[in-house]
Amino acid sequence: MTAKKPYHHNPRGGFRNPEGSPNLQMRKRGLMRFIYRQMKKKQVPELPVGHALDRSGVEAGITAGGNPSVTWLGHAAFIIRTGGKVILTDPYLSENAGPGRVGPKRYVPAALKAEELPKADVMLVSHNHYDHLDARTVRAYPYKEHTQVIVPLGNAAFFRKRGYTKVIEADWWDSWSEDGLTITTLPAVHSSGRGVHDQKKTLWASFGIKTAAENIWFSGDTAYGDIFHEVGEKQAPFDLAIVGIGAYEPREIMKMVHATPEDAIRIARAIGARRALGMHWGTVLLTPEDPFEAPIRFRQAAIDQDYGADNAWILKIGETRSLKEAA
Repeated sequence: MTAKKPYHHNPRGGFRNPEGSPNLQMRKRGLMRFIYRQMKKKQVPELPVGHALDRSGVEAGITAGGNPSVTWLGHAAFIIRTGGKVILTDPYLSENAGPGRVGPKRYVPAALKAEELPKADVMLVSHNHYDHLDARTVRAYPYKEHTQVIVPLGNAAFFRKRGYTKVIEADWWDSWSEDGLTITTLPAVHSSGRGVHDQKKTLWASFGIKTAAENIWFSGDTAYGDIFHEVGEKQAPFDLAIVGIGAYEPREIMKMVHATPEDAIRIARAIGARRALGMHWGTVLLTPEDPFEAPIRFRQAAIDQDYGADNAWILKIGETRSLKEAA
């Protein structure tokens, strides 16, 4: 007898969000028009003073931060050091979030180039959207044979075609462990696809990153959903939730794929995270809201939801935060 597949495996093929997740409130034609308009935008917002560190600041922070620490490279790209290991997340470092030179252009350069990335023990990629799975960065990364890549179902071939030799595809709730590091692939409320014809054909995910010293959650892209209470029941407590807080307007579209800053705090509380670090903002124009509104709302939400303003972290691009000091 064939075992019943979990709900997020769509019986008609591909994947779907957890039961009870928010649905799209716009016709597909309107959605495609919105995406096209955003891809064509070329304006550059005025950057707040100190939004990104210069190169010397980036290097000094990485050196001083040590292990454990987190370094924000911009958008959803991080260097996470924990338990003596180095983990890279969603390394989108290219100029455009799209194929070739098409797609939204970042208005702040990545803190490091692909060739400058450290040798990582593990690379985690949450899904295949262009601002998270960046072909140019994946191709240029120097340590393909050393780094263990962990991706949601359907994404392994992308890496193998580009020379990676250690690639694992994982379903939600699958775990991989080695030398004191455990990566658990966890649910997210989002979508996938790099074109019109491959929508939701590959899985999307968040990740739990656990060592003897820390337990860290990386959201990838996600909207809010009741599924995060289940994540909390099974995986809490987390020392830190790295969670998306940007690209949330218009809500009739984005409510099914991206959290608001207020939702991000709700998610952190649901999964049992002691602190939350806001990401997925201040790098590339994906949606029409003020790109620098998100961190203000994020901190205010932490106050309003009794999470604590000091527990809602905002970094400069290129900044490293030591987790040892936070503990």
